[in-house]
Amino acid sequence: MNPLSGVLSEAWGMYKAYAKHLLTIAFVIYVVAAIIAAVLSLAGTFGTLLGSLVSIVAAFLLQAALVKAVQDVRDGRVDMSVGETVSAARPYLWSVMGASILAAIAIGIGLILIIVPGLILITIWAVIVPVIVIEQSGALASFGRSRELVRGRGWHVFGTLVIVYVILLVVNLVLGLIFSALPHVLGSGLSSVISGTLISPFLALVVTLVYYRLVGSAPTPPVPGENYGGYQQPPPGGGPYGGGFQEPPQGSGSYGGYQQPPQQGGGNYGSYPQPPQPPQDGGSYGGYQQPPQQRRGNYGTYPQPPQQGGGNYGSYPQAPQPDSQNYGGQNYGGQPRGPYEGENYGGHQSS
Repeated sequence: MNPLSGVLSEAWGMYKAYAKHLLTIAFVIYVVAAIIAAVLSLAGTFGTLLGSLVSIVAAFLLQAALVKAVQDVRDGRVDMSVGETVSAARPYLWSVMGASILAAIAIGIGLILIIVPGLILITIWAVIVPVIVIEQSGALASFGRSRELVRGRGWHVFGTLVIVYVILLVVNLVLGLIFSALPHVLGSGLSSVISGTLISPFLALVVTLVYYRLVGSAPTPPVPGENYGGYQQPPPGGGPYGGGFQEPPQGSGSYGGYQQPPQQGGGNYGSYPQPPQPPQDGGSYGGYQQPPQQRRGNYGTYPQPPQQGGGNYGSYPQAPQPDSQNYGGQNYGGQPRGPYEGENYGGHQSS
């Protein structure tokens, strides 16, 4: 489907609807430039050169102003006056001038050498001025953006431009015949001002509407200023989740490489998928999956605390049998029981 179908009729409709506003902008700029150029020409050759330079700058300003005017009236009403439109276009003057001069040089070389390269450049750079004014692009960046918009629709753009230039050629010929009866200087000046006033708004309408048609049929570019890594679209939710994830981890925490946070705890459990079971008395169980039973003490490597006693019995599995005697730290030579009634049997088991 041709995205530019009907663009010329739309441009003509807008031209008739807003002729007063558009023609006024063109006429004011052309007349002011013509007056300045005429005054400078009185200074001789140098003044004539300066006058020509003024006319060139005025032509670039007119391009930017008319694109701005078309952008303004697309909503169906004129929101900016002539002065406001020119003021709004002034910041883009140098970018428009730089891009247009570079394009003219490249296109001229292409037309002189083989013709075809020049026609290709005319096509792919057809919307550099709307890109600069509407998208606020730089002079050099506008070339790439225009080529991006035209890509895949080159024949449609080229055909539209050919029809427009044929129309403009016919209008110029008619106006030239009308003013040919006047003296050369007067006829030439009037022909330039009037033809520029009548033709420039229509050309600006066509180029700007072509731009909007191309933008409407092209994929939406990323929002300026946002950086989604290598992705063409931001991850769902708008947040920069990094790491190649299309969605953020569940919850608000940072769970490392896990797709879901640990259950219930919310803490950092290392490589365990679940947190350790909560201890009964708040202690630290080291590498054990469960805490020691019922006790708070430190039982070393024993799975259970010593029975009944709670003391430190060395390597004995059980505490000595309870006795009312106080052995006073005696050494019984490895005997399992201490001597009776305080006697020392020296290694004998009984008296």
